[in-house]
Formats: sequence, C-alpha cells, structure tokens
Amino acid sequence: MLARRWVLFGLAVGLLALLCLRLGDWQFNRQHEREQRNEWTRANLAADPAPVEDVLALGGDVPAEREWMRVEATGRYDAAATVVVRYQSRDGQSGVDVVTPLVTSSGTAVLVDRGWLPTANTGASPDDLPAPPTGTVRVAGYVRADAEGGATSVDDGSTRAVSSETIGSRLDYPVYAGYVAVGAESPEPERPLVPVETPDLGEGPHFFYGLQWWFFAALAIFGFGYLAWDERRRMVSQPSRTADPRVSSR
Repeated sequence: MLARRWVLFGLAVGLLALLCLRLGDWQFNRQHEREQRNEWTRANLAADPAPVEDVLALGGDVPAEREWMRVEATGRYDAAATVVVRYQSRDGQSGVDVVTPLVTSSGTAVLVDRGWLPTANTGASPDDLPAPPTGTVRVAGYVRADAEGGATSVDDGSTRAVSSETIGSRLDYPVYAGYVAVGAESPEPERPLVPVETPDLGEGPHFFYGLQWWFFAALAIFGFGYLAWDERRRMVSQPSRTADPRVSSR
C-alpha cells in the first residue's frame, strides 16, 4: 500500500505536469497566431495601396487581417487638432509620435501618425512640433488598429496610445476607425519626421518556449517515477529488522 505522502506527492507532480502542458499549448497557440499575423502582414505589405475609404470604416474595430495594409488618402491636415503620443522610444532614444487628422473631400477624417520625433523623456509635449504640409496633401501609409484602455485618454493634446474613438470624440467631423502610419507625404513637410518602422516578421521564441514547458512536464513525470522506483528498490533490499524467534542468543 502506498504511503499517504507518496499519494500526495504524486498528485502534486500530476498537477505540475498538467500546468506545464497547458503553458506549452499556450505558447504553441501564440506561435500559430504570430504565423497567421505574419502571413497577413506580408501579403498586405506586398499589395498595391488602396483608397483609405475602401479599407477603413466609421466606427468599430479594424480587423486583424487589415493591419499593415497599404492605403492612400488625400485631404487637408487639421494641424490645430494634432495629438502627441508620449513615451515612444526607438533604439533606446526617447521621443513622441505626432498624430494629425487628415480631412478628406468627403468631410470624413483619418488619423495620420505622421512619424516619430526624438525628445527628452519627460512625458511633456514638445513646444516646437514640425508643422504638417499645408493645402491638399496626398498621404501613403499603413493601416494600424486602435489601442484600448486608459492609455488612450487625451490630456492637454497628448496621449499614450492612439484611439480614433477617443480622439474623434473631441472633433466636429467623423473619423475613420483605426489610423494610418505615414510612409510618404506629398508635398513633403519642411521638417520631416522619422517614418514608421515596419514590423518584425520573425517567428519569435514561442515554439521553443512551448518545447521547454513540455520538457518540464516530462521531467516532472519521469522524475517522480524514478523517485518512486528508487524508494521501492530500497524497501525491497533493506534487511528485515525483525529477529527470528527460533534463533537464541548466545
């Protein structure tokens, strides 16, 4: 009969192995999701640009398969409605992204992330933002989805993450969902900003993390089996301590 401590030990090992297997499955699922996103992104980056009104809609969410689609839009920048996105770093340098609504001829605007500006990491808006081009501007760029949560709140013309719903609620014209990260502007601004960086399409470490968790599960099970076998072996080989009553001491 197994001792109670071994039963409890076995249950604990079983739960640990199950947890490791679940974590491994989670990593493999993340790997699959990343591969799917990369497939969409490669196709979108390779496709010809489409009119922004054919890709983005008023309200709702930007579908994941439309992220990084190439789009074009023509309109006039509403420079007075510019919003600064704080705490945006590149290569270890702090900075901000500059987002300005582009009002199209239909009266609907699309938020345009015009690029990145290096600044001190103070969380404050720069005093001298580069002005957007004036007059009619043609923008080519990439579709990005809105952020969610408290980071999207706008305070004194700045935010920590872009949300077309939050920024659009402050404007007196309709705004497309999502936003466009600029790739090129025509005419070009006098002081151009650093354009968007396209995403890393590597597969990431999820596959190896998944294997690692599965290895931990196997290690726990085989480790328990070895300890149980070793305990049994010692019990069998241990000489009996019970004296034979037929043998008298001399």
